[in-house]
Amino acid sequence: MNKLRRWQKILIPTVVALIVLAGVGYANRGAISAWGYDIFLADKVEASFANSYQPLTDRPVASEPPQVEEPFSVLLMGVDARARERGRSDTLIYAVVRPQDGNVLMVSIPRDTYTDIVGKDKMDKITHAYAFGGPEMAVNSVEKLLDAKIDHYASINFQGFVKVVDTLGGIHLPIGKDIVNKDPNHEKFTVKANKDSYTGVEALNYVRYREDAGGDMSRTERNRVFMEELISKASSMQQWNKIPDVLDIVGDNFLTDLPPSTMSELAKKFLQTGHEIQSYTLKGEGQRMGKQNLWYFVSDEEDLAAVRSTIAVWMDPNTAVAQLTVPGKSKDTDEGGASPDRSL
Repeated sequence: MNKLRRWQKILIPTVVALIVLAGVGYANRGAISAWGYDIFLADKVEASFANSYQPLTDRPVASEPPQVEEPFSVLLMGVDARARERGRSDTLIYAVVRPQDGNVLMVSIPRDTYTDIVGKDKMDKITHAYAFGGPEMAVNSVEKLLDAKIDHYASINFQGFVKVVDTLGGIHLPIGKDIVNKDPNHEKFTVKANKDSYTGVEALNYVRYREDAGGDMSRTERNRVFMEELISKASSMQQWNKIPDVLDIVGDNFLTDLPPSTMSELAKKFLQTGHEIQSYTLKGEGQRMGKQNLWYFVSDEEDLAAVRSTIAVWMDPNTAVAQLTVPGKSKDTDEGGASPDRSL
């Protein structure tokens, strides 16, 4: 079970759109080799994501599909958008992927982080960047916050996950106490505790819940748990006939500047090799600020500087594996959210 858990976390920062496919691929890796992937799934993957390709409008488009051999960075955005809305990026993860040595760094950015919104000339919550200017403004704002280049982006609408969860027959969620959103300024809902399985709508409400004492940090953690549980369910799925339906659902709710052919190559690569991920969440504290006395997450400047240095080390292809750590942790540390998940 621990090995399966480690694998579930590995794919989040690389091929979010292929969550279900990769989970099924691992669970059945004896049947799906690189050869089997090419024969049975490659064409379907590329077809499902043919309409997901959306280059950033403020950056040049490469004449050839990007290669994925050298370390590259990708901004992952989980977008909560209702009908006719652009939505906000509820989940923001800056990831560094190192295909050659199989290491992945995930830096989670709390959605209420107070930062400069590039293109708006104002300080605001980082989650508002996507709402103001789509993936372009979100990418540019995170680049400035972390002082680090973003090579690619990927955004997925959580509305699509409602259909995915229901197609998979529901998922497990660790809810030990009823979740009740009752503030008059919030959407009202209740998610009952200790159920064997939760529907797509219940899972989405679990992610959206915002009235607990932990605030932004707790919501970031629930996003992570949701993604892991979804992959866990996909990993145990033996009904191969559902794969095309699930791929189509995710593809309809997914945008990225990675062409379908590149995504397919990434999926095949991650089915062939073992990997290791190290995760980290920006540190800081909540403060009420401004004329409206709004709540913001203010980053700790020393921690932010350490994260910037860490990203630079990970992006260097000459960095030895032993040097791939996160702030305050050694390679062998096995405590807290920043500990490594060892490869299979």
